[in-house]
Amino acid sequence: MKTASLLLLASLIATWLFPAASLAQVPLPPAVPIWDANKVTLTLHKITDGVYAVIPATAERETTKGIPQATTGGFIIGDKGVLMIETMLTKRLFDQQIKLLRTVTQKPILYAVNTSDHGDHCFTNYLLPASTLIIQNEFAKENLRQNYAGIKQFMVRLFGTGRGIEATTYRPADITIAKNNSLKLDLGGGKVVEFLNGGTAQSPADLFVWLPSAKVFWAGNPFIAEAPTIPWLFDGYFLEPAANLRKMYDFLPADAIVVPGHGRITTKAGIKYTIDYVAALQSQVEAAVSQGLTLEQTRQAVTLREFDKGYVLFNWLHSNFNLPNAYKDISTNKATGKR
Repeated sequence: MKTASLLLLASLIATWLFPAASLAQVPLPPAVPIWDANKVTLTLHKITDGVYAVIPATAERETTKGIPQATTGGFIIGDKGVLMIETMLTKRLFDQQIKLLRTVTQKPILYAVNTSDHGDHCFTNYLLPASTLIIQNEFAKENLRQNYAGIKQFMVRLFGTGRGIEATTYRPADITIAKNNSLKLDLGGGKVVEFLNGGTAQSPADLFVWLPSAKVFWAGNPFIAEAPTIPWLFDGYFLEPAANLRKMYDFLPADAIVVPGHGRITTKAGIKYTIDYVAALQSQVEAAVSQGLTLEQTRQAVTLREFDKGYVLFNWLHSNFNLPNAYKDISTNKATGKR
């Protein structure tokens, strides 16, 4: 018989993928909204010539205190025009990002990329100029096409009513990148941008943005932020993200500049906390499954308190999502004889 926690997890997965599913059983975080889109102020950070990150004003002082941050973004300016990275949750935030962009360039926004199908990364695509080409992971486009209303409900549930989420409308991507594929775009002036779909690192909709010439990496939701933040593995997967997080981490040079999905600008060393947490979770859950422990027994045994260093969402994510997903995948592999 499934435990209550697995039923909650199944409900979340069903809700995310199938908008008709009930939201009633989705476990909520300790405080809603997780961050308030009506209060966020976005700020501009120049990384190098023509390369900018857009970061919440609170990120520099709050990320390492474990306070969840709003979505990051950015843009890259080439001779031909601009690539915009993320389009934010609401019109209020989109307008801020555009205003910041226009303080440094009047060039056309040729492309906009969404690193996820979560609404805070893509819901304001409809506000972009008609001429702007939108880039997404192939799964992201299809999931948004089929389930936009359900994803919107989910975002309202986590980020609150009255934030402008309800007013958003679906705009499909123009360019998609299939799993285990990549795309290069030349913006001119030495700005050749790579879009990497390495498979599920948080969700099947993940897409990474890499600018080799400046060694700048937009990490999206797979790498939410540096310590004490832990990953949000609530899309129903664990073993594939565990492998792909390591793959993307190993891909980066030691001196890479990392713009995480929801935190201050950091380095490759700064996102290693995510890798270490996932490795510890996998190792300890594998041991628990080998000992024949149930999910509830595993939850009691695998607390990973060494990683509970002040992130306010630690218990919500670890107990309700990360650990149950790890247990599910590892138990299934053990039952089927996979390694």
